[in-house]
Amino acid sequence: MPQLSGWTGLILLLVILLLFAAPKLPQLAKSLGQSMTIFKKEVKAGREADAAEREQASGGADTTTDGPDSASTK
Repeated sequence: MPQLSGWTGLILLLVILLLFAAPKLPQLAKSLGQSMTIFKKEVKAGREADAAEREQASGGADTTTDGPDSASTK
C-alpha cells in the first residue's frame, strides 16, 4: 500500500471535503463573513471606548503621579 505524503493527503482531504460539504460551503462563507463584520465592529467600539477613557483620564488630574502606587505623599 503506498504511503501518502503531506501534499497528497492534503489534496485528498480537500477533494473529500468538496464532495461531501459542497452544499454547506456558501452557508459557511456567509457565516464567516458575518462573524468578521461583527468582530471588526467590536474591535472598533473597543478602541473608541479606550480612546474616550484615556481622554477622560487625561482631562482630569495627572494619573501618573496621583495613583495608589505613587511615591509622593500628600
